[in-house]
Amino acid sequence: MVNISANGFIFELITLFYFFLPGAIANMAPVLMMKYFNFLAVPVDFGKKLFGKAIFGSHKTYRGIIFACIAGIAVILIQKYLYSIQFFKNISIIDYSTYPDIMLLGFLLGFGAIFGDLIKSFFKRRVNVKPGKPWIPFDQIDYPLGGVLFASIIFPLGLRQGLIIIAMFAVLHIIINHLAFYLKIRKEKW
Repeated sequence: MVNISANGFIFELITLFYFFLPGAIANMAPVLMMKYFNFLAVPVDFGKKLFGKAIFGSHKTYRGIIFACIAGIAVILIQKYLYSIQFFKNISIIDYSTYPDIMLLGFLLGFGAIFGDLIKSFFKRRVNVKPGKPWIPFDQIDYPLGGVLFASIIFPLGLRQGLIIIAMFAVLHIIINHLAFYLKIRKEKW
């Protein structure tokens, strides 16, 4: 549970943002690695169909899953290193220096984020939404929901904290995608 200081809600937002950072970076890892390690660009569903529709789609690859997990672990190890600096210690809801399963937590945040995206894609294909096309609000809540649920296996947050993370990262998802659209990095705003 998050210990809210006198700084109140803003401080709580900062601590929860910092806690979920491994999941957020993991969600971006597949896009960042898209041009690399092409031998891993094998679709998770191997191109198979279910009732005539792609199971997940060709853009959901093992490369994405692997690098999402690596990103989650890498970010949490950076957080562990930064924990010796007072600022980062103050915004941490866990003691990164002594938490026994720190790499597992990073993996669960990363894998949970990408798994949430994968499950969303499964349902997106069922309702005939094309890959890359918006499916609001599910495109925004899939990865924080998955990351929070998987992390809760070893580090359960309270319902309030989980909902704040989902809402905060849903809003950030919209802002980042709009920026990427206007910077001509993405073809869709959503």
